[in-house]
Amino acid sequence: MIRRALLLMALATPAAAQDGAETARRAAAMLADAAVRLEAARGASDRVAALTEVVRGYEQGLAALRDGLRQVAAQERALTADLAAREEEVARLLGVLAAVGQDPEARLLLHPSGGRGAARAAMMLTDAAPALRAEAEALRRDLAVLDAIREVEESAAAELRAGLDGIQQARLAVSQAMADRTELPDRRADLDALRARIDTLEEVSRSFAQLPEADAAPLALPLPLPVEGTLLRGPGEADAAGIRRPGAILATAPGAEVTAPAGGTIRYAGPLLDYDLVILLEPRPGVLLVFAGMAKVYVSAGQVVPAGARLAAMGDGPPGAAEALRDGAAGAGASRRKTLYVDVREGGTPADPSEWFALE
Repeated sequence: MIRRALLLMALATPAAAQDGAETARRAAAMLADAAVRLEAARGASDRVAALTEVVRGYEQGLAALRDGLRQVAAQERALTADLAAREEEVARLLGVLAAVGQDPEARLLLHPSGGRGAARAAMMLTDAAPALRAEAEALRRDLAVLDAIREVEESAAAELRAGLDGIQQARLAVSQAMADRTELPDRRADLDALRARIDTLEEVSRSFAQLPEADAAPLALPLPLPVEGTLLRGPGEADAAGIRRPGAILATAPGAEVTAPAGGTIRYAGPLLDYDLVILLEPRPGVLLVFAGMAKVYVSAGQVVPAGARLAAMGDGPPGAAEALRDGAAGAGASRRKTLYVDVREGGTPADPSEWFALE
């Protein structure tokens, strides 16, 4: 019944939302299949395999939600800018009409066609104001729809993250029971939670169909650099220790601000190994922009940020652990120089940053 319901879901989806809706439907189908496998599992190994499929379904669902929230954020920015322009036009028209009303005789003399031309122009302006107000009201309605969709998708993302944590714990518990040769945990709670998440993903796929029509903005390459600086070492170039990395090293001033070169979702923001602070920015599905070596971050995982958003700042003190990334060049002020590591991952594998950023 679950699979049949998935096939009968809303088919008329706007072109801009097709990919997100299809990803959500695919994730729901994966969870439905995993639920069937989990219910039918008789041994511990079957349980682990079914729970692994559940994890994959959750991850796919979260990918759909990240994409959906990016679409919502981009359309909100575009609609808000359009609404502001419409409201400014209405205010300007009303100002002109008010001025004509205050001193009609003087205004009539200013029109090149004389009084008749001035009267006709005033009538056109009077007709234009209600039309502009109607356009502004339509934009407000679209923004209200987007706000409701965002609430649905943010709530769904929180549910899926919680569900993913729960399933990973369940998988660990089954594996532990296998190792200890003890009785397997009861699967009923896992199945109940799983079926609820399937319903959540169905609601998410329907929410994509409500997105106002909008052209998806392409990712314009090359992207601007995330920080003001100079190229210290290009992708694949060996450092002083002979180590080659797929990313690029940028030399920056202490305290330099790191900004988003493109709008996207923050997948991670925090410490990682000896790279100081690291940010993973997902501008579109399957692509991660990696920035490492910051001293402060201003964003957190799950945030959707626009291009140019303030993400982090470089350190302003003596060199830290991340300074091992630089080439060790000597010179005045070298001890104060900071370095930002910039990397790109496409489909989980390193991509050449010089094809994505204006490095030269």
